[in-house]
Amino acid sequence: MGKVILAINAGSSSVKVSVFSYAGHTQTRIAEIQVSGLTAPPAKLTYERGNVNIKDKPLDNVEGQEGAYEYILHHLISDPDLHELQAVDDIEFACHRVVHGGDYDRPTRIDHDTMHQLEALSDLAPLHNAGALTIVQAVQAKCPSAANIAFFDNAFHQTLPPAARTYPIDQHVARHNKLRKYGFHGLSYSFILRSVAMHLGQSPQATNLIALHLGSGASACCIRKGQSWDTSMGLTPLAGLPGATRSGSIDPSLIFHFTHDAGKPSRASTKDLHISTAEEILNKQSGWKALTGTTDFGVISRKAEEGDDDCKLAFDIFVDRIADFVGA
Repeated sequence: MGKVILAINAGSSSVKVSVFSYAGHTQTRIAEIQVSGLTAPPAKLTYERGNVNIKDKPLDNVEGQEGAYEYILHHLISDPDLHELQAVDDIEFACHRVVHGGDYDRPTRIDHDTMHQLEALSDLAPLHNAGALTIVQAVQAKCPSAANIAFFDNAFHQTLPPAARTYPIDQHVARHNKLRKYGFHGLSYSFILRSVAMHLGQSPQATNLIALHLGSGASACCIRKGQSWDTSMGLTPLAGLPGATRSGSIDPSLIFHFTHDAGKPSRASTKDLHISTAEEILNKQSGWKALTGTTDFGVISRKAEEGDDDCKLAFDIFVDRIADFVGA
């Protein structure tokens, strides 16, 4: 019997796992499971396997990413018709989407040294890496025989030329603190590049395109000869296009006029997770949520067509910012 691969995407409010069986070079997706609503209880289960389809089933007593993963693992192993996965030892690889990988330019096996380096990077992306690292630790505890592999969302952008990735600040400080444009959504752009190249019947290295990743988090990327040439996100995913709760690029001094507490720790900070009030406001309390009261862009689009002024403004801002980046 072939072994099983888990592809894990841990966000701040959800944990999603795709389950693949493989034998030789052939992989088959056999199940998909998600626990969402971790920041707005009750948590909800969505599960697809064959003819089984569970959507948004409320769950009791499931809290945080670790609790969500524990529930997911138990649910998968307890499914008698998921023959490929009947015990934790059937899992050979756990593949994790990690938003910020610093200077890593390829998928990397997570050992003690790698984990230490990724934990250090959390200072650059405290709102984005914590969930993934929590899940890595949960997998290590619950599935000790599985190899954990990190796939980095910024790795695709390691080809950014110096002029695109460098901020015009003191370069001694920038290099010491690793302050540069990293770019994100790289796993998505890599997939888009391969798919477009296949559709056109040419190699990725011969492909030039401007790609957009539009969702709760949104970005744009210029791809030249199969490599990232520029992208809208920067040191963190906050830069660039606005999103569901992110401001996108703004005048850096705005936040100090918005609040006098910009540099103070936010209420979301913990002993191991240092988040400033400015980061909390611009990442979690801005974007469509601040303009319209909802993060659902489908609702925003519908209400904009119906004449809602706030939703029309949000829609027009999004179009304006996209046009800015595509035109540039």
